[in-house]
Amino acid sequence: MVCRVSADAIVLLGCRIEPRGVPSPAARRRSRTAARAFHRGVAARVITSGGRRWFGVAEATALRHELVRLGVPDSAIEEELCSLSTCENARYAAEVLRRVDHARVVVVTCDWHLPRALSCFRRAGLRARGEPAWSPPVGLGRSIRRAVRERVSLALDQLGTFGLRSREDAAW
Repeated sequence: MVCRVSADAIVLLGCRIEPRGVPSPAARRRSRTAARAFHRGVAARVITSGGRRWFGVAEATALRHELVRLGVPDSAIEEELCSLSTCENARYAAEVLRRVDHARVVVVTCDWHLPRALSCFRRAGLRARGEPAWSPPVGLGRSIRRAVRERVSLALDQLGTFGLRSREDAAW
């Protein structure tokens, strides 16, 4: 079943990549979620976001290869290779979409990361909704560490200090 296109782009956020460019389990879950959204017709293009290199392979590039393996046409995928943080994912995705007024994006990331990611994308001027890549259950300790890290990072994001590479970046 194909629905009417409801977004200008699906933005797939990067994460750890294993040796030889193999996506980590989280990256595979995110990729599957983005591919399903693409095949449902949510958007006609996917932006893979992530410039961090793991074992010499950029996150966005590894995600692109995984999406193609999952049936997304290579021509529908655009790599964003500059970002090193969630806020930068949003900033540079907005730059890719700069010719689209009030761009609508569907952000794909892990379920526990989605609230903070959406906050960053909205602060970057994008109309964003989320498509969670559901994570398997984890122990209480890991769940608490994730929650604390996300809350601290969200507070820093809102102060505008997280993800900035220089003082000049503070103006964006």
